Amino acid sequence: MANLLYRLGRFSYQRRRIVTAIWVFVLVVLGVGALTLGGKTANTFSIPGTESQRALDALKTELPAASGASATIVVKAPAGQTLTTPAVKAAVGATVAKANQLPEIVGAVDPFTSKAISPDGTTGLISVQFSKPADELAKTTTTAYDELSGLSSGDLQVVPGGQIVGGAPPLGATEVIGVVIAAVVLVVTFGSLVAAGMTLLTALVSVLAGMAGLFLVTSVVDVSSTAPILALMLGLAVGIDYALFISSRHRSQLAEGMDEEESVARAVATAGSAVLFAGATVVIALAGLSLVGVPFLTAMGLAAAATVLTAVLVALTLVPALLGFVGQRVLPRKVRKTGVTTKAPGFGFRWARLVTRFRVPIVAVGIIGLGVLAIPTQDMRLALPDGASAAAGTNQRVAYDLAAGAFGPGSNGPLVVVVKTDNAATTGALVEQVLGKTKGLKDVVAVQPGPANANGTTRLVTVIPAGGPASEQTADLVKNLRSAVHPLAGGDDSISVTGNTAVGVDVSNKLTKALPLYLLVVIGLSFLLLMLAFRSVLVPLKATLGFLLTIGATFGITVAVFQKGWGASLLGVDSPGPLVSFLPIIMMGILFGLAMDYEVFIVSRVREEFVHGRPATEATIEGVGHGARVVTAAALIMAAVFAGFMFAEDPIIKTIGFGLTIGVLIDAFVVRMTLVPAVLTLLGNRAWFFPKWLDRITPKVDIEGETLRVPTTPEKDLVTVD
Repeated sequence: MANLLYRLGRFSYQRRRIVTAIWVFVLVVLGVGALTLGGKTANTFSIPGTESQRALDALKTELPAASGASATIVVKAPAGQTLTTPAVKAAVGATVAKANQLPEIVGAVDPFTSKAISPDGTTGLISVQFSKPADELAKTTTTAYDELSGLSSGDLQVVPGGQIVGGAPPLGATEVIGVVIAAVVLVVTFGSLVAAGMTLLTALVSVLAGMAGLFLVTSVVDVSSTAPILALMLGLAVGIDYALFISSRHRSQLAEGMDEEESVARAVATAGSAVLFAGATVVIALAGLSLVGVPFLTAMGLAAAATVLTAVLVALTLVPALLGFVGQRVLPRKVRKTGVTTKAPGFGFRWARLVTRFRVPIVAVGIIGLGVLAIPTQDMRLALPDGASAAAGTNQRVAYDLAAGAFGPGSNGPLVVVVKTDNAATTGALVEQVLGKTKGLKDVVAVQPGPANANGTTRLVTVIPAGGPASEQTADLVKNLRSAVHPLAGGDDSISVTGNTAVGVDVSNKLTKALPLYLLVVIGLSFLLLMLAFRSVLVPLKATLGFLLTIGATFGITVAVFQKGWGASLLGVDSPGPLVSFLPIIMMGILFGLAMDYEVFIVSRVREEFVHGRPATEATIEGVGHGARVVTAAALIMAAVFAGFMFAEDPIIKTIGFGLTIGVLIDAFVVRMTLVPAVLTLLGNRAWFFPKWLDRITPKVDIEGETLRVPTTPEKDLVTVD
């Protein structure tokens, strides 16, 4: 492996103009393709094989008018008046008429017809039915619907609610802040604007190529609206990290007097090997999301994996090419002028010596501390987002609060029972039985028969729960409702329950069932990959156990903030609630890949020192000492990029950004830079034990560059720039 990458690095350096031109050509082709052929992202949660999805599919076939997106416009009379006041009633009529003029609409029903008026007569609900699902509605339609709030006047408050506003969550200035912080960290780390700028440039190439390819793919497959944001997060983070790792190794070798071309080739051979294996673990973790069997998760995982793969290719080809262009300017100006650096051993070496000296108490405190942080994880609740999780002041949130105050929280997320048979009389009889069974259930406020298809074989029953869509009591009601009505169907699928809460319950159940297989495959493949890289059994095992500590503590902190509300206001979260259903598996996949990134970055240098003859403890100190500055910079940069997304309005993006920020900081500084060297020192030479029979049957990848020839360098009194 090292020799192959050595040749690739040398080729990219020597043919730097050709390599750069190829990447420019790729960017142009992908960009043009994305602009001309790209489709649009979806905002749907299709869960094949679940009861809620079966019900939605039945509606789409048998009752198309009810299968499109539905929304609710909340209207509220001024203080001291009711909806029946003549001026107020006229304003309600004008609002209904305006809503009926919306494109792609089936119809809007006024509250007087539907009887959807609060007991005090001040608040009403206008039911709006669209002809298409939310993710298929045109942008002009969703914009026109949202702008109905402009009809508010002194006679009536008009607030369009519901979750029909689709499209990718918008990016704002807060995300740019992360990139600015990353640039500052790079300048401090390198001491060179050229080196920092080159690293950012290669990361942007990775992101642009990955994002363009992603939008090009939207023309043939459905891609979740969250996927581009996730790809952007990871593309920026790993793109900067991978370029940083190779560039830092090159700078260190240049400072030791190594020839430029030889240094680039050797940096790609050694640091590039670590980048390749680290990237492979991230790709495995993300692509493994396809094992879950949920289409939008598969699309998100593959999109992010493709962006990470692009970052690896850029690091191994474009980075060495650009290093050829910048030459000695990659070094700080002081080093270029004097040719000598007398920099003393840095903090990384002092930290490594401290950790190895007090390894036993450090391991004990680290494990206990992370275990304590993980305690809130046991209270984790999962659900799909609803109006209660929307940003304060938005139409969606105001409408939710008004409806909940006037009609109860359950009015914002009714459950729907779909009854479908081959005979209208049989369907009608089943509907009557469903009504009878449902009315007697706990936490049911109201049960109403709904519309039927033309021949009467498919009918709906609407159930209004007492709790909100994301509440635990409504999730329990879904289970109780299904238990009550399923026996009426006689064992077939003629009765099914759907609705926002039911979909959330099904998503959680499906992900819970798929999680063991996902972890087995992803961790198993990554374990084999690390075993090949490090020729060790205990090192990959230690890496996996460290990940479990990271993910437990990360989930614990995330639950404490976003679900329990501890310090949530500091992040602009005014209504803590359940975490989005797919958050745990998404964060597991991403953090596992990133955890293995830092594991490979640090341990590969330790392994290199050990293979080259240093005792185990000295190899650990040298490896951590040399890698600490790079890993610290990489972790701060990655955390800064992720932290920029913590201030997005979209609650899903906000939570993912927070979780990844916390996870990266814990894994890099607590697990990899503290617990890893402490455990390696405790294990000593045993850390590198590899059974002879296993050594014979596994290929040797030479991640530490042991087989590379030793270059002849001028003798200078130099100290490595770490």
